[in-house]
Amino acid sequence: MSAPILGAFITHASKPEVSVSGLSPVLHRDQVFTSQPTHHELDELKWGERLNGPKLTPEAHVSIDQSFSRPEEELESSQGVVSPHDRVVDAFIPSASNPPRNRWRLAAAGVMFLLMGLNDAATGALIPYLEKEYNISYGVVSLIFITNAIGFISVVPVCQLIEAKLGRARSYVVAACLMSTGYTALVCAPPFPVVVLSFYFLGSGMGLFLAMTNTFIVNLMRGTVILGAMHGLYGVGGVVSPMIATAIVTRGIRWSYFYFIPLSLAVSSILFMGWSYKGFEDDAASPLLTTLERTASRQAASGSEITRSHLLRRALNEKTTLLGAAFIFFYQGAEVAISGWVISYLITYRNGNPTEAGYIGSGFWLGITVGRFVLTHFAHKFGEKRAVIALTVGAAAFQLLVWQVPNIIGNAVAEALVGLFLGPVYPCATAIFSKLLPRNMQVTALSVVGGMGSSGGALVPFITGMLAQKLGTVVLHPIVLISFAAMLVTWFLLPRVEKRRE
Repeated sequence: MSAPILGAFITHASKPEVSVSGLSPVLHRDQVFTSQPTHHELDELKWGERLNGPKLTPEAHVSIDQSFSRPEEELESSQGVVSPHDRVVDAFIPSASNPPRNRWRLAAAGVMFLLMGLNDAATGALIPYLEKEYNISYGVVSLIFITNAIGFISVVPVCQLIEAKLGRARSYVVAACLMSTGYTALVCAPPFPVVVLSFYFLGSGMGLFLAMTNTFIVNLMRGTVILGAMHGLYGVGGVVSPMIATAIVTRGIRWSYFYFIPLSLAVSSILFMGWSYKGFEDDAASPLLTTLERTASRQAASGSEITRSHLLRRALNEKTTLLGAAFIFFYQGAEVAISGWVISYLITYRNGNPTEAGYIGSGFWLGITVGRFVLTHFAHKFGEKRAVIALTVGAAAFQLLVWQVPNIIGNAVAEALVGLFLGPVYPCATAIFSKLLPRNMQVTALSVVGGMGSSGGALVPFITGMLAQKLGTVVLHPIVLISFAAMLVTWFLLPRVEKRRE
């Protein structure tokens, strides 16, 4: 009788009940499938294993208790406190094709970047004709840069609020509508005060678009390269814009008709952006989050209005935000000053033909385009921090050649090389800023950086125009070189880039 009892005891001991508590095993990034599981599969994986433990096969009776002996609170305390939005970052990294709708989102963003390039580069080619039609001076025509910057700056405090209230898709629709309003006024060739006001609407729409898009792209896999390609499309617009604008005005067509082209792109972007970014918030959340978790996350976010109201203050307290804003201020100031005044400089000081000088302006933007499509890849491999230093020094060297060599052909080649070196600077700098900034304030902080960049793109050309009225357009070169020097100073003061913990 003892044998059956002993046998029963042995049988019972060989199959113990396994009680598993704690977190489910975390997948390595390389093991994450590129195809997105269904909601049913996600719930089965996430909630089933978390609450009931993993489903064990007969071969899986190993010492699992040791792996999950530490409580969840101890694990979190050893790894640092992370927010619910960041807890699953390591399990899923979005890319240009994952989720698949990102392809259309990047395509829609590319159209907007092309539109912005068309807008910014055309200003320099059209300034001589604006002065002639409205009979105004360099200083007065420079007001369009100022109102454009005010538009950028005005969306900085409300950018995060607009996205929180309307969602990403509707926020993009608002941005495209603001730009469409500005272009509708310009095509009518209104009185000059209305022209100045229209640039305010253009600036506010572009500022809202850039703050959200830069944050979206830099957090994708290989975000620096993708952002370089997007800004390369901006350069494409900059290349063709002066040629189109010059061809229009030299044939006797009114300057305002050029703006039918960006108007058509802005109107089409209202639909394209709204459709492609529909459901962005659901896709932006990690696929490992279940519907219940996403609902709880939204409820927690809706109850954090105080945190949201303080995001701007927190962003302004970040050293990276302030130094990044100063860096982009001088970068964009130098870029827009060159684009806006180099044509007038070549006509005045190099006796260039107005038609030919307009095409030389396209050479500068061609350099920017090639730099963003080609050099950004190598800058990413070389390291963005070091690359920005080398690129800025190279741009300064060739700008000095434009100033000192009295040859219009040599000036055209050197200015194109300035654009080549400047091209990758913006995407590389944005990538560095995103690594230094906490994720929950990236939209706000990058909107501040973009607003300051637009301020530089307005103030530096405006100062150039005011000084050119007294001293001539030769003042362009010392102003640009001073801007390059200021870029290097602020760049060296940035904090050191460390690996993210979240």
